[in-house]
Amino acid sequence: MMKGLKGEHTFQVTDDMAARHISDIVPVLSTPHMIALMEIASHKTVEPYLEEGQSTVGTYICVHHRAPAPVGSTVRVIAELLEIDRRKLRFKVEVYWRDKLIGEGEHERFVVDLERFAAKLKEELS
Repeated sequence: MMKGLKGEHTFQVTDDMAARHISDIVPVLSTPHMIALMEIASHKTVEPYLEEGQSTVGTYICVHHRAPAPVGSTVRVIAELLEIDRRKLRFKVEVYWRDKLIGEGEHERFVVDLERFAAKLKEELS
């Protein structure tokens, strides 16, 4: 995994992703679902470079939702790895509908060992 790594992922905007499920808005991609797509794209971009038993978890996101994308449309999410600081990964994320930038921001993920992560969670829940 190296700085500058880019991943491009496409997603269909489905009805369950619509803002109308959160407020009385027309059927467009909601901000929480746009953020989820940014997280998914960032993870998928680095996933092939992780060691067996590792995954990533989101730790920070700051976004600007610039424009709508209607239910039924396809959006394209680009995640670019800007920085690697030990296990912390910082991404630039952009979301496009057609050729229009509809969302952008910065996202951080942390590389975790799944067994250790699960054990720590189990300990905290006890």
